[in-house]
Amino acid sequence: MTKRILTFIAGMTAALSMAAEDLPAIANIYARPHQSLNGKWSYIVDPLENGYYDYRLKPMEKTGFFENRKQTSPDQLVEYNFDTSPQMEIPSDWNSKDEQLFMYEGTVWFKRDFRLDRTPGKRYILYFGAVNYEAKVWVNGKKAGEHTGGYTPFNFDITDLVSDGDNFVVVKADDKRAKDNVPTVNMDWWNYGGITRDVLIAELDDTYIADYSISLDGNSTSRISGWIQLNNEIAGKDIILEIPELGISEKCITDSSGQAAFSVRAKPALWSPDNPKLYDIVLRYEDSDIRDMIGFRTISTSGKQILLNGEPVFLKGISIHEEAPFRSGRAWSPEDAATLLGWAKELGCNYVRLAHYPHNEHMVRTAEKLGLMVWSEIPVYWTISWNNPGTYANAENQLTEMIRRDRNRCSVIIWSIANETPHGEARDRFLSSLSLKARELDPSRLISMAMEVTRADNGVNTLDDNMNEYVDIISFNQYVGWYRNTLEEARTMKWVIPYDKPVIISEFGGGAQAGLHGEVNARFTEEYQEELYIRNLEMLDKIDGLAGLSPWILMDFRSPRRQLPYIQDFYNRKGLISDWGLRKKAFFIVQEYYGEKRPETPDDAGK
Repeated sequence: MTKRILTFIAGMTAALSMAAEDLPAIANIYARPHQSLNGKWSYIVDPLENGYYDYRLKPMEKTGFFENRKQTSPDQLVEYNFDTSPQMEIPSDWNSKDEQLFMYEGTVWFKRDFRLDRTPGKRYILYFGAVNYEAKVWVNGKKAGEHTGGYTPFNFDITDLVSDGDNFVVVKADDKRAKDNVPTVNMDWWNYGGITRDVLIAELDDTYIADYSISLDGNSTSRISGWIQLNNEIAGKDIILEIPELGISEKCITDSSGQAAFSVRAKPALWSPDNPKLYDIVLRYEDSDIRDMIGFRTISTSGKQILLNGEPVFLKGISIHEEAPFRSGRAWSPEDAATLLGWAKELGCNYVRLAHYPHNEHMVRTAEKLGLMVWSEIPVYWTISWNNPGTYANAENQLTEMIRRDRNRCSVIIWSIANETPHGEARDRFLSSLSLKARELDPSRLISMAMEVTRADNGVNTLDDNMNEYVDIISFNQYVGWYRNTLEEARTMKWVIPYDKPVIISEFGGGAQAGLHGEVNARFTEEYQEELYIRNLEMLDKIDGLAGLSPWILMDFRSPRRQLPYIQDFYNRKGLISDWGLRKKAFFIVQEYYGEKRPETPDDAGK
């Protein structure tokens, strides 16, 4: 590692340590005793942030909307009232729930009353699956904490803020875009604002299991290892790991940091798309149990091959946005996940690229059950503020929170650190530091990023990116026949990938409005999109080392960049399926291609 990168990491880590004030998100929150705060929340739209800043633009300490004040006498001036304000179903996004807020970006306040039957000696953790983009949270008028980043979970210990009986929580959600944010101001998906994923209150013991990691020991298929972490630094505590189907009951003892490591001999059936085997896991600490379902598999590369459980595998994939099917808005529920991933299975996929940010936990867990391998990504997208320490701190924190939540999900095989970023020294420092951080947090998975090839010289496309040494898989986006060149030129195009690593085409495709038909050369017709896929698949299939594809994209999705009336109407129409579930002609081209794509063997990989 060069001195330049080490210095960069040190400076960015210092910025991160100052920015991250909240309690790390608790692993497997759904397995803890909890009550849901999903449901109807009152909301107040606040474009000038009157509820937070005074008229001198100073944050208010006592008279903000977070106090949830009530008028106690007729002459008292209170210029807001959550109780008489409209209500919104949470989780959701305000853009699709209130037509006046369709294009709104700014602050909306949310308030929910709840009852809590407190148990002496218990701790209470308020958990949010995601709030886009900046969240400030108060409980009973007292500040619980804040979080930045719209796609990763966070939680606060509110034990000292809640009472036995009636309570309320207020959230200031602000989705304004900013140049130094991650993502930045320029993006090609809808900036859905609000409390977009589950809200829970977990009831835990004073000392509880906060996190754990359970997997095969490296590439060994005969040993399971990992660690279990308590929230308190207490040594000498017993934690029992049970995997009943494998006959494992292992006592682990915590060290001075409150962590208990283990390594046990076992011979589990390996998870794969053909056999998505998951084992019941039980972690016992004192009087509490945590249950999970975990699969075991290895993932690695050898030259230009991707190896799943030691065998070459071709990733037959599709890219997916977290867009709700059959309605406008953010997808968040198990039902949404089942629909989107069910369509991917129908397409013939064994792999999905969840773009361009970490999707909700239901998506990752459903993929695991269905036998779909997952590419998971943080929104380092296009032109980030590469030299800003706070921007890097934000990106690293989102990477950390993504890995922390999903490290036990065997479906996740790739951590992606960026998409379509411009080359340059500052960008290389930023992304190489993220790659090193990802390896530090989780050395068991592959690292990649979506590079891009945007031109050809004399019909030859050459990928040249300094980040090649920091990734395990060379992935890139290309749009021959849509943003450059013609469909006819795709027949003779050649590709040069000068790295001895597997290649994934992370994006290709073109738009079509479902039901719009015409000549094969007419843009936005299903016939044009169909021909584009035929030509691109013929072209890409010739790439030396091609190990997978994730065309852009499964389903049409909202985007403010797509204004063409009667065709786009603020939708990116590159989906193989419309937002109302209509399969376009190109869907069946990909389905046929994947159906004919047999598993590779070492003798024919790369041919």
